Amino acid sequence: MVILNKIYTKTGDAGTTALSTGERRPKHDLRVSAYGTVDETNATIGIVRLHTAADPQFAELDTMLGRIQNDLFDLGADLCTPDTGETLEWEPLRIVEAQVTRLESEIDRLNADLKPLRSFVLPGGTPAAAHLHLARTVSRRAERLMVELAMSEGERVGEMALKYVNRLSDFLFVASRWANGKGSDEVLWVAGQNR
Repeated sequence: MVILNKIYTKTGDAGTTALSTGERRPKHDLRVSAYGTVDETNATIGIVRLHTAADPQFAELDTMLGRIQNDLFDLGADLCTPDTGETLEWEPLRIVEAQVTRLESEIDRLNADLKPLRSFVLPGGTPAAAHLHLARTVSRRAERLMVELAMSEGERVGEMALKYVNRLSDFLFVASRWANGKGSDEVLWVAGQNR
């Protein structure tokens, strides 16, 4: 259980922050950047939901996005607790295969309503779709940071955490197409159009 009764602690004034284990790291540390960008992805999805929650045609998508926002806190907790191989006093929260599988099922569900793409898609269309594209690009940045972290000496990132963030950007892409009239209102790239 998380209890936050004092928001400022002054412990980060010198440019460090604490992981869930109590270990302090610089605020520019790659692990901190990774879970910070996961948080940024979550905030961006919150902006998407301003549009999906207000429109009954997006009710199913909004429910999916709500689950994803909760999962992203799980992912942040996973990243905030490095797997050092040592036994902790508590069971660390980790992304599990069921969360990845659910995302895959939701991608398949939304994609079933879409025609195959014949060109790349330009970010735009409905406000929900445009913000889904923004969330997709932020999640890809989170993924790049997580992969870099996983490849860093002495660091580990769980296999399921990496799979989840990879599927997430796929979900957000398919969801953006779906939010554009199930693909009928997509803005497509025309190669060399303005040469």
